Amino acid sequence: MSGAATGTAETGTAESAFEAELRAAGLGPVAGVDEAGRGACAGPLVAAAVILSGAPERAIPGLRDSKALSARRREALYDLILERAEAVAWVEVAPGECDALGLQEANLQALRRAVWRLPLAPAFIVTDGFAVDGLPGPGLGMWKADQVAACVEAASIVAKVTRDRIMRDLDSLYPGYGFAGHKGYATAAHQRRLEALGPSPVHRLTYANVARVGPARHAPQAIV
Repeated sequence: MSGAATGTAETGTAESAFEAELRAAGLGPVAGVDEAGRGACAGPLVAAAVILSGAPERAIPGLRDSKALSARRREALYDLILERAEAVAWVEVAPGECDALGLQEANLQALRRAVWRLPLAPAFIVTDGFAVDGLPGPGLGMWKADQVAACVEAASIVAKVTRDRIMRDLDSLYPGYGFAGHKGYATAAHQRRLEALGPSPVHRLTYANVARVGPARHAPQAIV
């Protein structure tokens, strides 16, 4: 499952000084890319890529790393990002694919796929934490990029909100695990339910805490 969107806007300034400098050097548009769900033991890995506008009328005030925001604020900013960014794209890597590829390769592929899905080709790509090869242009892996580059902050919000919504849907498909609450991360409550019910089809079976419980006990269900 994947999605893409472009946006238009209203007021303010969107990109950070870092992105403005890149644009001034002829390296625009600038895409930021980030993921959500890397550390979860259930549910997909989701990556998002965002290109913000440098135009004052396309502001997205209050951008922060998604982890520093409340769920309500993330949802509000998500809507603004889709409305005002120049381009947005996201991709989902299913739990089984995460198992088959291994987490690091799944993460790299998710980031690449998100950037390649952008409807506007970036001239420069900023990734959070580490460099990613195979991108459609030059890029930079930056430590704490989600605190420096607004496009990466926006990508982290899109990835997080998208994945949270997926996990709420999975909670309805596989009741009893509490996916809507812990979002697939290995909390104590999640582990208790996992041990009581066995792994679901959306658990990552290569994770040690899932593997020691045993094989999945539920037939897979289609996710629409």
